[in-house]
Amino acid sequence: MSDSDGKKTLGLRGGSRPGNVKQSFSHGRTKNVVVETKRKRVVVPKPTAAKGGSGATPSGDASRRPAGISDAEMARRLKALQAAKAREVEEAAQREAEEKARAEERERRRAEQEAKEREQREAEERARQKAEDEERKRVEAEAAAKRAASDAEKKKSEPASARPAPGPSSQPRKGDRDRDDRQNRNAKGRNDGGGRRSGKLTLGQATGGEGGRQRSMASMKRKQERARQKAMGSVEREKVIRDVQLPEAIVVSELANRMAERVGEVVKSLMNMGMMVTQNQTIDADTAELIIEEFGHKVVRVSDSDVEDVIKEVEDKDEDLQSRPPVITIMGHVDHGKTSLLDAIRDARVVAGEAGGITQHIGAYQVKTEGGAVLSFLDTPGHAAFTSMRSRGAQVTDIVVLVVAADDAVMPQTIEAINHAKAAQVPMIVAINKIDKPAADPNKVRTDLLQHEVIVEAMSGEVQDVEVSAVTGQGLDELLEAIALQAEILELKANPDRAAQGAVIEAQLDVGRGPVATVLVQNGTLRQGDIFVVGEQYGKVRALINDKGERVQEAGPSVPVEVLGLNGTPEAGDVLNVTDTEAQAREIAEYREQAAKDKRAAAGAATTLEQLMQKAKEDENVSELPILVKADVQGSAEAIVQAMEKIGNNEVRVRVLHSGVGAITETDIGLAEASGAPVMGFNVRANTSARNSANQKGVEIRYYSVIYDLVDDVKAAASGLLSAEIRENFIGYAEIKDVFKVSNVGKVAGCLVTEGVARRSAGVRLLRDNVVIHEGTLKTLKRFKDEVAEVQSGQECGMAFENYDDVRKGDVIEIFEREEVTRTLD
Repeated sequence: MSDSDGKKTLGLRGGSRPGNVKQSFSHGRTKNVVVETKRKRVVVPKPTAAKGGSGATPSGDASRRPAGISDAEMARRLKALQAAKAREVEEAAQREAEEKARAEERERRRAEQEAKEREQREAEERARQKAEDEERKRVEAEAAAKRAASDAEKKKSEPASARPAPGPSSQPRKGDRDRDDRQNRNAKGRNDGGGRRSGKLTLGQATGGEGGRQRSMASMKRKQERARQKAMGSVEREKVIRDVQLPEAIVVSELANRMAERVGEVVKSLMNMGMMVTQNQTIDADTAELIIEEFGHKVVRVSDSDVEDVIKEVEDKDEDLQSRPPVITIMGHVDHGKTSLLDAIRDARVVAGEAGGITQHIGAYQVKTEGGAVLSFLDTPGHAAFTSMRSRGAQVTDIVVLVVAADDAVMPQTIEAINHAKAAQVPMIVAINKIDKPAADPNKVRTDLLQHEVIVEAMSGEVQDVEVSAVTGQGLDELLEAIALQAEILELKANPDRAAQGAVIEAQLDVGRGPVATVLVQNGTLRQGDIFVVGEQYGKVRALINDKGERVQEAGPSVPVEVLGLNGTPEAGDVLNVTDTEAQAREIAEYREQAAKDKRAAAGAATTLEQLMQKAKEDENVSELPILVKADVQGSAEAIVQAMEKIGNNEVRVRVLHSGVGAITETDIGLAEASGAPVMGFNVRANTSARNSANQKGVEIRYYSVIYDLVDDVKAAASGLLSAEIRENFIGYAEIKDVFKVSNVGKVAGCLVTEGVARRSAGVRLLRDNVVIHEGTLKTLKRFKDEVAEVQSGQECGMAFENYDDVRKGDVIEIFEREEVTRTLD
């Protein structure tokens, strides 16, 4: 920037170091100095000496300032310069303080590191010195022992005359011994630092330790063993060749354990083969076989199913077998008095606790007769939905007692029970119940049984039959005698001194006790603490409870008990086997679970494109009613699911999204909301959180205690998904006599109603030579000039079709009505 004289004046420019004088120039009589700071370049007028020798300030002498700069501007510039210099000084001091702090921090860390390393070196040195001292003492002790042994040998070899006679001179005097002890103590004190402990007394010094980290006894033993081997010469350890069981896939760490090799060596060998794996990864059997052969072991290939070999059936010797109580299953039609008959034998009241008066669970009980015989009874439900329960009862039983009501004769579930007993090939005893009723006709029962190839003794057959009454107790003793006789003929025996094996009769999820399974022990003895596998679950027997609710320590053959300690609820009908270790039980359970999952996936998968298209087409045409089922026991849940599968036809079906055992939880409500399904609770209730969640999400929860109520409600709900059936009702015929053209209407047919009635709201078909050429509705129906609702037979009328004009003389009009009929599932 230039002034009027063309000379340089003030300029602002950054980039030079603060406080440096950049340029000096004169303007008139005032000499200016340009000073650059960190932020701006300031021109400061340099004061000159005034007349009289006194220094004049730039603001006070306008003649000595650059032109165009006022006093205020000059003062402001000086003030900015001083502030800039002050800031520079302050920042320099701050940087110096920070640098000093960082240097002190580095020095402190270096000192700490050096101290830590020094302590570590001292600890290592102390440990090494201690190990050397112990080694030296051991060597000296061994040398002293050898010298003593050699001296003893020499003394034994010398003649008795050559040995020095024992006397006072051969023993050191007491004064000499005291002097030697003092010298030894002084020498020890000098070696230990003059006999005086220096420094502060620590807990480690007081207890005999030397402080720092010391080597373990195992480490010292290893060091001594290495030193001994080094002294004796290196001896190669003989490698142990092992038979390594190799499944289809194995984890690297497990492979190393089976070979008894280091995991790192196995991983290293795999990496040399080009496989970058860790110890937790799984490798295939072929790769593992190469590794096993490389380490010099033998390969034993096994399949996944071989894990069940540990529970294979073992043949018992005849001398180990002992007599066991018979297992009797009570079977028959619903409401024929099975449970009441068993109550009379047990002197209990079980029916009073059953909803609707029908049994919906399998009950297992033991009864001791007056003769001292012990009998195990299973009570099965008689309802049609519990087919699988009756089948299980027949499979685990020795004798079937078929209960038939004398006033009702043979019914469908009676026939089913007969078939189950024949399929299981077990003997049968017919108990004709309700003999005390006036309508009782036992001979009709015997005659009806002939149709199903059951010939009782009264009809010259082999099947025992007993007339009983659960109310009066008539015939109960004869029934027990018949059971005892049949059991004696069967000669039932089992080996109680072996691993237990049994069948799950029922399973449930108890809130306080967890998963509980009712197990009938078939062989061996089940004890508290045994590890077992049952189906896809495993566990350890935490408690055994008999049918009276008492805790027992063990359960022998034919004894029903409740088993606590499972990790999950097993399926009813699963077989329980005791294993040696928990690892075996867990491995078997995991294999079974995976096999069941694969089987379910294979059953529900479409293998070809045609199957996939067919399944998609079927799903489009079928309406589904999704439901969730929660029951109190596994058998009831199974029976409900099987009953639901039977409901439906080609148009509608019931799909059980989930079935389980236990209370209705919030998870069930979430699944029901996502699927738009109701929740069916059978003898269970929803917890508080589940109820609140259901109210918020609008999920319907229904509770049932009788199975046929549940089945009827679901069947009614599924019937609502059926499309209504459309039925046509013929109501009349009309013949076209002539055709007229009417303005604003079109062609109108003049008709004569020849049969029935013609209605305005009805549907019509136009027939020409008995061929339907049009179907639709009427636009108008007139008699003379009036619009009418209907025209009776024998009367004339005018008809016009909606959106159709091709009518001719001689055509016939068929008149009909449609009605919707609601359909229901059978």
